[in-house]
Amino acid sequence: MRTARFTLDPAFTVGTVDPRLFGSFVEHLGRCVYTGVFEPGHPTADADGIRGDVLDLVRELGVTAVRYPGGNFVSGYRWEDSVGPVEARPRRLDPAWRSTETNRFGLSEYISFLRKIGPQAEPMMALNLGTRGVAEALQLQEYANHPGGTALSDLRAEHGDKDPFGIRLWCLGNEMDGPWQTGHKTAAEYGRVAAETARAMRQIDPGVQLVACGSSGRSMPTFAEWEATVLQETYDLVDHISLHAYYEPLDGDVDSFLASAVDMEAFIEDVVATCDHVGARLKSRKRINLSFDEWNVWYMSRTEEQVSALDWPEAPRLLEDNYSVLDAVVLGSLLIALLRHADRVTVACLAQLVNVIAPIMTEPGGPAWRQTTFFPFAQASRYGRGEVLDVRVDSPTYATRKYGEADLLHATAVRGEDGTLTVFAVNRSRTEPLPLDVALNGLGPTSVVEHSVLADADPDARNTLAEPDRVTPHAAEGTTLDGGRLSAVLEPLSWNVIRLA
Repeated sequence: MRTARFTLDPAFTVGTVDPRLFGSFVEHLGRCVYTGVFEPGHPTADADGIRGDVLDLVRELGVTAVRYPGGNFVSGYRWEDSVGPVEARPRRLDPAWRSTETNRFGLSEYISFLRKIGPQAEPMMALNLGTRGVAEALQLQEYANHPGGTALSDLRAEHGDKDPFGIRLWCLGNEMDGPWQTGHKTAAEYGRVAAETARAMRQIDPGVQLVACGSSGRSMPTFAEWEATVLQETYDLVDHISLHAYYEPLDGDVDSFLASAVDMEAFIEDVVATCDHVGARLKSRKRINLSFDEWNVWYMSRTEEQVSALDWPEAPRLLEDNYSVLDAVVLGSLLIALLRHADRVTVACLAQLVNVIAPIMTEPGGPAWRQTTFFPFAQASRYGRGEVLDVRVDSPTYATRKYGEADLLHATAVRGEDGTLTVFAVNRSRTEPLPLDVALNGLGPTSVVEHSVLADADPDARNTLAEPDRVTPHAAEGTTLDGGRLSAVLEPLSWNVIRLA
């Protein structure tokens, strides 16, 4: 196998990683909330019903911004249902997921959950612009954020939350381009209501940070035209535009699945180009950043049949994909794609946090455990903080059905404030190890601290209730740093974290 190579130089950087790049997502879907995050009576639950074992894993995962409450769920969401005495909250039908929502977990519980995670966990609140609009958004903003002395802020205090929630980051709806969305709109219709909502929210608080809905997928027939139309209305009123992408191996095409990040990077670059084109047309000096606030491996082809069979149950088992080593390697590659575009992707949310296409799984009344995908995310969140260096790989390639020739090596590198260096790398070859040679120009590290690998002889190996620790990262052997050159061999189908100091 030919050696893959690249050079790192502190003079050539991409940008500084925003901590929000390691966000996640909690939606009222399936068991993400109920028996996931929230299960009163569980042996580890605290007085507020939050599972302690899940909290521990969420902290270990290293999530930052947590988007809530949807997702498709938000387009039928009535925020008033989720506040006040729990026994007085109404039960509602959720048309998005054909389930019954009890509202036992609501806005106050969400904020409490984030505070229990720690100060790094920031609220990212989605607004219902599907079936509701400007007035309801302003009411929620006042209830959540105003200190006191008004009807809604005083109502929050009556409900037991004297201090404001301090929500800075708001999503102006969800996937409004999608015909499946309750209250689906054309780009012109959505752009107008998003602009009206943004303008009104800024009248109350000029410092809010707002995310406009972009396309819910690069394959949408309205892609790029949607972004251009929406931004024409909202450019000077919003800070981010959203991207959503999910990947799965279709028709057994594993080679294309392994190159999913090729599509993700093209998606990011297309949206950046569209944003900058609109900015140029408007003669604006402002730069719109990207919020990749839904991304993951999701076996979506199984979902429609699952949902259509439901008859309005509470918290059904939905979208509980059990992830393999193959899935974890692809997820690691998607993380690399986000880091490689840290100059413009300043928010990203792994969808979702618990049970629903999630890195953390639970059993009602039982244990919680890490899926294979837990490890790449946790390692990237822990070690991927700092300045992203520009990585241009010289790599052997392989043929894919969807993307043509793709590099076997997918990699990036992050330099920490303390001068440490972390290389994140994926070997996409399913059968062959990949020699790696990295030249360090003008960088300080002199030794290898760790080379951690997620790989397995069985690419279908998974962590389950019966075997929760079947797959874990292991240490690689033979990785060296000598004379400013890093040498390593990447195992077949592997996610690698190489730390240098």
